[in-house]
Amino acid sequence: MALRLPGVAEHVLTDALWLRLEPLIPVPQRRYRFPGRRRVDNRAALEGILFVVRTGIRWNDLPTTMFGASGATCWRRLKEWYEAGVWQQLHEALLAELRAAGLLDLAHAAVDSSHLRALKGGPRTGPSPVDRGRLGSKHHLITDASGLPLAVILTGGNRNDVTQLLPLIDAIPPIRGLRGRPRQRPRRLLADRGYDHDKYRRLLRQRRITPMIARRGSGHGSGLGKPRWVVERTFSWLHNFHRLRTRYERRADIHQAMLSIACSLICLRRHLNSF
Repeated sequence: MALRLPGVAEHVLTDALWLRLEPLIPVPQRRYRFPGRRRVDNRAALEGILFVVRTGIRWNDLPTTMFGASGATCWRRLKEWYEAGVWQQLHEALLAELRAAGLLDLAHAAVDSSHLRALKGGPRTGPSPVDRGRLGSKHHLITDASGLPLAVILTGGNRNDVTQLLPLIDAIPPIRGLRGRPRQRPRRLLADRGYDHDKYRRLLRQRRITPMIARRGSGHGSGLGKPRWVVERTFSWLHNFHRLRTRYERRADIHQAMLSIACSLICLRRHLNSF
């Protein structure tokens, strides 16, 4: 495939991302007796990871001479930082920045899901009912009122949307940025007919969240489509990262790490474009 070289805007975005990511990276313990080879620079590994997520290129095809890090090194660094919680911490820090800048609107949230094919199988896959039973996965997404991603969950392609409603709510991190207690719950939740179940309406009310869920059989003029379009737009933003259009990774944690990176980049772009 033809390589798409990073442009000026992507370099600026990478610089801003690195300023926020570097303090979160744990310092590896130094080995004195058998130090081995010198570790590849973290910034070079980050640039290689972002290049793979943006373009969808295979790890083995990553040009080492361009970034100074091989695809195998970038893959290991992605896994290492995911296990250390770095990507989740980065997303939470950016959500706090957005809230402090008045750019996060938790008056209501919107949820939806999207199917993707899983070419190599692995955990969190299943026969997709919308893809002739082929093996697939699902992205379950919850956004704020403006479409900023609050949390995203990876499941098998055969999981019902409504079963992931409460896990999505629980996946929203405590969002700081202002004085007082951090926010973790929206006031209202908007969802389409796939989430129509009185049990979950009751559970949402117990959490002090007002459900605004379309009823099965209701016409398209229910009005819920107008404020819900933001979650569809966020899915298009996520799938602009080519590595997220199809699941190539057998390991679910690697794909989940890429989802966290994409969410962080979307939040960072909104913050940078607000100035």
